[in-house]
Amino acid sequence: MDKLARVTSISEFVARVLEQYPDAIEWQGEKVVLPQPSDYQAKLNASLEHCTNEAEANKLVRQLRQRWYATIAAADLLQQMPLEDVLAHITATADAFISSSLAWLYPRFCDRFGTPRDEHGDALPLLVIGMGKLGGGELNFSSDIDLIFCYPEQGETDHPRKPIENSVFFTRLAQGLVSMLDQITVDGRVFRVDLRLRPFGQSGPVVASLSALEYYYQEQGRDWERYAMVKARIIGADANYQQQLSALLRPFVYRRYIDFSAIDALRKMKSLITQETRRKGLEHNIKLGPGGIREIEFIAQVFQLIRGGQQRQLQTQSIYQAYQAIAELGLLPQSSVDELLACYAVLRKMEHVLQQLNDEQTQTLPTEKALQERISLAYQQPWQKVDELIKTTMVKVHQHFRQVIGDPDAEDEEAGELQLLWQDMIEDDTAVDVLVDVGLAKATAQLIWQQVNQLRMDVRKRGSGPRGRKAMARLVPLLLERIVQFADSDSVLERVLQVLRKIMTRTAYVELLVENSGAREQLIKLCRASSWLTHQLALYPLLLDELIDPQHLYQLPKLEDYPSLLDEFLMRLPEQEQELEAQMDALRQARQVLQLKVAAADISGALPLMKVSDHLSYLAEAIIAKVVRLAWFQLAEKHGVPPGRDIDNMGFAVMAYGKLGGLELGYGSDLDLVFITDSDYSGETNGAKVIEVQQFYLRLAQRILHLFTTRTVVGTLYEVDMRLRPSGKAGLLVSRLDTFASYLREDAWTWELQALVRARPVFGSPELCQKLIEIRQQQLCQSRDEAELRKQVLSMREKMREHLHAKVEGQEFDVKQGEGGITDLEFLVQYLVLRFAPEHPTLTEFTDNIRILEGAAQVGLMSAERAQELMKAYISEREVIHQLALDDRGNVTRMDLEEYRHTVIQAWRHWLAD
Repeated sequence: MDKLARVTSISEFVARVLEQYPDAIEWQGEKVVLPQPSDYQAKLNASLEHCTNEAEANKLVRQLRQRWYATIAAADLLQQMPLEDVLAHITATADAFISSSLAWLYPRFCDRFGTPRDEHGDALPLLVIGMGKLGGGELNFSSDIDLIFCYPEQGETDHPRKPIENSVFFTRLAQGLVSMLDQITVDGRVFRVDLRLRPFGQSGPVVASLSALEYYYQEQGRDWERYAMVKARIIGADANYQQQLSALLRPFVYRRYIDFSAIDALRKMKSLITQETRRKGLEHNIKLGPGGIREIEFIAQVFQLIRGGQQRQLQTQSIYQAYQAIAELGLLPQSSVDELLACYAVLRKMEHVLQQLNDEQTQTLPTEKALQERISLAYQQPWQKVDELIKTTMVKVHQHFRQVIGDPDAEDEEAGELQLLWQDMIEDDTAVDVLVDVGLAKATAQLIWQQVNQLRMDVRKRGSGPRGRKAMARLVPLLLERIVQFADSDSVLERVLQVLRKIMTRTAYVELLVENSGAREQLIKLCRASSWLTHQLALYPLLLDELIDPQHLYQLPKLEDYPSLLDEFLMRLPEQEQELEAQMDALRQARQVLQLKVAAADISGALPLMKVSDHLSYLAEAIIAKVVRLAWFQLAEKHGVPPGRDIDNMGFAVMAYGKLGGLELGYGSDLDLVFITDSDYSGETNGAKVIEVQQFYLRLAQRILHLFTTRTVVGTLYEVDMRLRPSGKAGLLVSRLDTFASYLREDAWTWELQALVRARPVFGSPELCQKLIEIRQQQLCQSRDEAELRKQVLSMREKMREHLHAKVEGQEFDVKQGEGGITDLEFLVQYLVLRFAPEHPTLTEFTDNIRILEGAAQVGLMSAERAQELMKAYISEREVIHQLALDDRGNVTRMDLEEYRHTVIQAWRHWLAD
């Protein structure tokens, strides 16, 4: 078989090229004629000079690529040149295609957009940094090329009419170059171009200035980027630009001290590669498998990264020069270096043969017999011998690797499969496969990968330095490992990531979750149970401290203990921080922490709804007392106090309406409050800065509202609604007791009396509170015209429904405002009290709907059975509303509440139908 026939039998690629271009390979006897590596660029420049448009240029570079690579493949398959020469030829062609294409495009872009210039008016070039094997001058036959684009400095082009910024010009030029090399046409492509090694990866700008590059690597650069930057080389530009690049990268890549952390980083990277090869079944991969080409490169780079800062001769892109320096410095015995380079030659030769079969980027030994035979023909040896050679070579390499770097699997217990998802270069398909492998459906895996990928980009843009990024790299896989076990894993992850986004710049919290599996478990549990809780944890990361000790988290205080717990929070303040803002923050933190405890007990099923409301109501009352006393104390310091008053007898009370009045407070409820005083307004305060008594109570009310509603870094305490005070918004902030009583007696609307049903004093001296209870009872027990009362209640209900009813479709139901919902039942209870309290004063004893319904049964207004049904309907509907609130889902549900609605509607018709 002659040489040409042998080459075409081995390589379909060469056969294909010769069919298209019979003169592609030049022969001298039985030898292939090759140009010098340095000649490629001159040949390409000369040919491109004749191209007048992009289509011609694209065609030319693709055809030359086919011809040159067929020539190199033929010479290599006939074993005409040693490995180093093959690598030199392939790298030289790549350099030529990049430099010549750029040189052809540059003037054309300048014609369109103007020439980019520096402050001295000199034209600026686009700098192309070759990475990986291209940077090291060791490109393989069918390799893609890893590029980073940059330019010397900011400025703009000199276009006479429409100058553009240099960054815009170079971005367009870089995109043009990528298109010229990478776009697939009828003539194929020149190279696959990979830009993912640039700062911020796929989410980063295509082009950056040299100063932006320097800032990025100083502030953001990661371990794998140090490893990648060892190979960085500027292609085809002036030598001074290469010096500038080396100078800015040197402090990042090569540390001044001996840097043993590099071993750990490389071990981790290798461990992740090993997992991926296993996952993809790549044990037969001569690049990534155990003992493959990557391990030989890793060994060299470990020494470069550990000692390169001190030993300049290790600072090289070339693997050959690196190993030479390693031997000269005595870091490895000469015999080990010789053996590793011999193994490198064996594996790289096989890599080229595999790729030259069909110009495909593969490093996997074939299992098909036909391919094995073609490889045997290239080696002129039986397949078994070739296979044996590769296996023994890889065993040798792996032994060296383990001696230098250690065993990645033994060292890294955390390198679970899901760690792959945090690697920058992972392909989307690989990431989805990893998630499918742990048991997720493909659609769910895709959703989860989108979320994780987005988070990775966010961390890159707003990360918190190397320590924080390292902690996030450990935390996310640990959380994922747990979350993927849930059926609703995508929505759980979305919530947990809401919290992570808020804390990712606060390394202490990220590390807390890394180190504490119990805290991670609670975070996932709380986020999964409630969107509202997720929001709280995201807004107030200090709550994460509460997750450390789950036993403590789920230990609920007694209802009567809330005042003393608030005191504890305030006592923790150092003396120098006793000023107002610190106290406001302490109260806000106390409310959030104590509310979190209630919510944790609630979602774990340990607390029925009525008890949840009790806890939230008692907590609010304790906070009201604390706020009023704080406000009083501050005013008293400045103005003194009204005659005969002190902190224990303020002559001031707080009346709670609405949900707090009815002991039905929810997590996000406002406080409906009215302020009352029974003080004589005629006097003045007794302090240094005297004010009138009326003015004192007005300022007290304003100060209370300020303490409640001012937004500090820890949020607000409660939103407060004062519209139920006499005369509403037009009324005074503080009502005198007699004014309050006469307003209710003479001027109150029916809806205000309805609101009074749920009103109760929550702060004040026992005497003043008792007076308020009596005023309420007197007003509720007034006789009323039955028909007029019914008409007013129905009219108010209709108005409310018109304004507040949510839009519903099909089977949906507004649990609050819908017919037979909660508000209907509340109106019914209020009607019963206003209608029947004159005959049955005991109906006014309580302010909560449940006990009023019990009272209605006791006085014979309805049967015990009817009362039980209504109570059951009320509690059930409230539970639904409560769950919707925990999930931030408004008032609309698709749950079947027909039974409860029917109960309410029947009762409504019985009492209130015209």
